[in-house]
Amino acid sequence: MRIVRFWLTLLVCVVLWTTITSCFNSAPNYINTNKTRNIHLIVKMNKGDYWNTVRLGAEAAAQEFNVKLTFKAPNAESDIAEQVRMVEDSIKEKADVIILAASSYMGLAQVVDRAAYSKIPVLSVDAEVGSARVRAYVGSNGYEAGQKSAERLIQLLNGYGEVGIINFTNSSLGAEQESSNGIEYGARDAEEREKGFLNYAARYPNIQVVEISYTTSSISDAEELTRLMLLKHPNLRGIASLNETASQGAAKAIQSRGLHNIKMIAFDSSPSMMELLQEGTVQATVIQNPFSNGYLAVKHAVEVIEGMDVPERVDTGTKLIDLDNMLWPENQKLLFPFVR
Repeated sequence: MRIVRFWLTLLVCVVLWTTITSCFNSAPNYINTNKTRNIHLIVKMNKGDYWNTVRLGAEAAAQEFNVKLTFKAPNAESDIAEQVRMVEDSIKEKADVIILAASSYMGLAQVVDRAAYSKIPVLSVDAEVGSARVRAYVGSNGYEAGQKSAERLIQLLNGYGEVGIINFTNSSLGAEQESSNGIEYGARDAEEREKGFLNYAARYPNIQVVEISYTTSSISDAEELTRLMLLKHPNLRGIASLNETASQGAAKAIQSRGLHNIKMIAFDSSPSMMELLQEGTVQATVIQNPFSNGYLAVKHAVEVIEGMDVPERVDTGTKLIDLDNMLWPENQKLLFPFVR
């Protein structure tokens, strides 16, 4: 009897000890808004409707969760060195968390590692960075977005014809070139969108991707690249542009030449892009969710500070918008997320 009582007592003690230690060690399941957090958001460029909407989403979360939000961005997506400097400054300024939309997958990797070494968590938003120290990624799936673009363009072309791609690269080296040390300095989202498009198009033997051009963060550059592509390939039937800047420039080139026979799939959802869609210059556009990207990145950054578990990847999704579905209520919320 004493042996039974001993083992019962021991079992109760073990259960109590496990309960007590789990209470102390478990992460809180709520966000404390009584204290101010210092979070730095560093994105690719300080202009453009897409990045302005990311900032709006981040500011909405900052207000909700009592965050002092510091916004930083270079003048151009191609200015990798400036973005590295901004991260270094945020390390010196002892940010609680850095949220980074990396202009270069490998070009920002080392400075992200330095931030982690300084015990500053880093979350990536919109574009991933080549560091294993990143706590979470918030953004869309670039590969799937590229496939959606290819699927619709090929449908419009009835499965045949010459196609061109206007992609974006965030380095003056270009997407096909490398630095002297062999590291590619392209942006991961640009690479994934292109890969998704090409892999889908490869299923169709009568679709020929005749040229891929890479623009920087200049609409005029994208317009000139598209103009040259159209001159070089007079039988071109379709164009896919893979970010907002590329889309604006490509659309201008098509408009200025009056080429109504060219089918175009754009990217992102600026007001001017919606006008191009209604005018018929653009047949469809792949949109992301920049407001959610900014909001969720800040929310998860606060959760990291609080010691809460955050998912490694948060896919905010993409959607193909055309004249048939742009007025659907659920799509209007995506197109105009800050309108109540």
